Amino acid sequence: MGGDALTFKLFGLTFNTTNIVSGLIIYAIVFFTLYGMSRKIQMKPKGAQNVLEWLIDFTNGIVRSQMPASEQGHYSFFAFVLFVFIFFANQFGLLFQFHWNGVEVLRSPTADPVVTLTFSLMVMALAHFAGVAHNGLGGYLKNYTKPFTLMLPINIIEDFANFLTLGLRIFGNIFAGELLMSLIANMAFSHGVLTFIPGLLLELAWQGFSIFIGSIQAYVFVTLTTVYISRKVSE
Repeated sequence: MGGDALTFKLFGLTFNTTNIVSGLIIYAIVFFTLYGMSRKIQMKPKGAQNVLEWLIDFTNGIVRSQMPASEQGHYSFFAFVLFVFIFFANQFGLLFQFHWNGVEVLRSPTADPVVTLTFSLMVMALAHFAGVAHNGLGGYLKNYTKPFTLMLPINIIEDFANFLTLGLRIFGNIFAGELLMSLIANMAFSHGVLTFIPGLLLELAWQGFSIFIGSIQAYVFVTLTTVYISRKVSE
């Protein structure tokens, strides 16, 4: 949004420092937030415990609505952690976009397609592993020929398309949101007071809308994750 990302090379491979630093900060935020919310668990929940239990019920509801009852317990915690991390990752750039010498130091990791496609690859790999574990290798491979053998290439293409769309959907929304936020900020400082006040109001409005979009994208990602896993274990 505001320049290239920081990178470094190790053993001939290029690593994105911006994503690593931003990701580690989000890991810390998620850990300490959940730790703080769960420190004093009571039979009658109040305050932060209410929020935590609502989040758990919310993600459990996603799993229950998409997966067979026999599999729900295996993936409830995964769905919860995935939702919380992606939610914070989507919102991170709204508060912590930081640039130095034309280089992005901090941003939302989900504004990078490498990160979102990595999440997508993780989800699809888990779905295929679950399919093999549930149906056996032979039964898993046979499902690609259903309802008839000619569907084999179409089913393979569908899996690849699911992988791409799962990752690129969230990237496109978060990247576009942060890009527009940067453009509004530049406009606000372009002509002094004349543009600053309208730019500030527009920036606040867009930040509110971006929070909504980031939340929806976390929900969509986790919902589709459970759908893809459910398909593999139900076939």
